[in-house]
Amino acid sequence: MLIYKIKVYLLLAGLIIASSCRNINVPVIEYTTSDTVGVADTAIYTGNVLFGIPIDTYNIVNGRIRNNQFISSILASYNVSWEKIEQLLRDNTDTFDPRKVRSGSEYSVFLTKDTLSTAEYLIYDHDPYVRYVFSLKDSLTIHRHYAEVRRELRFSSGTIESSLWNATVENNLNPNLAGELSEIYAWTIDFFGLQKGDRFKVIYEEEFIEDRSVGINTIYAAYFEHAGASIYAIPYTQDNSGSYFDTSGTNLKKAFLKAPLRFSRISSGYSGARMHPILKIVRPHLGVDYAAPLGTPVMSIGDGRVISAVVEKGAGRVIRIRHNSVYTTAYLHLSRFEKGISSGTYVKQGQKIGYVGSSGLSTGPHLDFRFYKNGSPVNPLRVEAPSADPISEANRARFGMVKTAVLDLLNTIN
Repeated sequence: MLIYKIKVYLLLAGLIIASSCRNINVPVIEYTTSDTVGVADTAIYTGNVLFGIPIDTYNIVNGRIRNNQFISSILASYNVSWEKIEQLLRDNTDTFDPRKVRSGSEYSVFLTKDTLSTAEYLIYDHDPYVRYVFSLKDSLTIHRHYAEVRRELRFSSGTIESSLWNATVENNLNPNLAGELSEIYAWTIDFFGLQKGDRFKVIYEEEFIEDRSVGINTIYAAYFEHAGASIYAIPYTQDNSGSYFDTSGTNLKKAFLKAPLRFSRISSGYSGARMHPILKIVRPHLGVDYAAPLGTPVMSIGDGRVISAVVEKGAGRVIRIRHNSVYTTAYLHLSRFEKGISSGTYVKQGQKIGYVGSSGLSTGPHLDFRFYKNGSPVNPLRVEAPSADPISEANRARFGMVKTAVLDLLNTIN
């Protein structure tokens, strides 16, 4: 794996994309490596002082918010009166909403070193970007602090040994990069069918707080070599809609996603004759089984209208979606339906519709996904879905310039 850190220049291609290709003769300019979310705090930690708190004078207890736990109950457990807690929350409603506390988030309680061991401060890490400081000492206040976010342009590459997710982890890349790439290539690559030796290159902007990566901001360009085929992802905006295109100008977005869920495996394929694992008889299996943990979200592979969301005997909980006059899909053995999904509901491509389960005749959690063309079942893995709008003739010349810049930059990555 090879990573380049570009701190001085913003990509020509990135500038063209950012300007929606209205100005082709854009000069290379200095790239800002530090940016902020909200108003960043400077010098939040100086010596033995954190957010103005002299930490040496306190005993500090660290923890994580448990399910159904509240900041108020944490403070109460450290000898803060309910009267004081209620006044603290009531007087700071514009700063902090106690209903939005996230389970799993970290907190630190600053306790006096006397025998009472009373909480005088609490720091709650809402997310990587925002922290709240609760003061119960001299005044009852809650302050919101924003982290300073540094953005770096990065060139990365990797080779698949087992999965895209593992490839990012093995190469010390932010695992969110796997999710971003799977979003871009969801219509063109079956990520359940990746092969050892498949490769990728990607140019992107990553966000850091101090030295910790906290997310992927923008994918500027990508390349994926899968089963001997080279697929480029070149971003371009036309008709006020941004998308990714291959080198011929074909939109990578298709009418249908390649799969209705992420990061799973195919446990059983489409077959005209398969031994049923429960009934012990040979009969057709007219779908593809995706083994996945119970509760894994299931997505609609395309826009369409739900024609039924019911229990169908051996198929368990089933959602059927009509996408147009030709194509229909079905999602079997669900544990439950997503809220709001019922007959007549219109759904968008990639929208969550239900969750993997084992309802009906099933030996374990999985999704049985079925695809119908003109009412007849077809192998979902062999469906060639039509593409979204390609690059228009009016945008061909400008797209060609973006493509040249992108390819040149991707070719610099080993």
